Amino acid sequence: MRTRHSVAAAALLVIAACSDHAGNSETSRPSRYSIGRTPTPAELAAIDIDVNPAGVGLRAGAGTAAAGAPIFALKCAICHGVKGEGIAQFPRLIGKEPPPGFAFATDANAARTIGNYWPYATTLYDYLHRAMPLNAPGSLTPTEIYSLVAYLLTENGVIPASTVIDAHSLPAVHMPAQPYFVKDDRQGGGTFR
Repeated sequence: MRTRHSVAAAALLVIAACSDHAGNSETSRPSRYSIGRTPTPAELAAIDIDVNPAGVGLRAGAGTAAAGAPIFALKCAICHGVKGEGIAQFPRLIGKEPPPGFAFATDANAARTIGNYWPYATTLYDYLHRAMPLNAPGSLTPTEIYSLVAYLLTENGVIPASTVIDAHSLPAVHMPAQPYFVKDDRQGGGTFR
């Protein structure tokens, strides 16, 4: 009973504190709350690791499917299978056969692979750089990542095995599923859909 009263009293204090500001306009809020500090350019650069569809953010380096095959076998096959077929909860990566009519929305069991579902090749670099391998995310070098990307794109029939993947060639790779995705042209505010 005593705990219940303490929780109720704390809740009332929070409500009272918030109600003091409820009637005030946005302009009466402080512009700064004196919490934290502005990060340095070096700190921002250390966490700015995203890569967009146009390739902005790709690092220097290059790789081929031949160089990526042993890396895949060593660092990826344990979860995704020797041929990228997926194991247990780890997804299948290789397969270019989409369901008829690209019906992923209506067929929950359709395997979404790099070859049949991903709209941008640069997403591979971005994801591998951030999150793989599962036991050591962020540990792959740019050359290893480009080599894995080349291997996965080759195995999915997207590029020829002789293609060298780098910051220039990767954004130019046309993914088979890209035409099925609708460009997000939302502007925000009242026009936001």
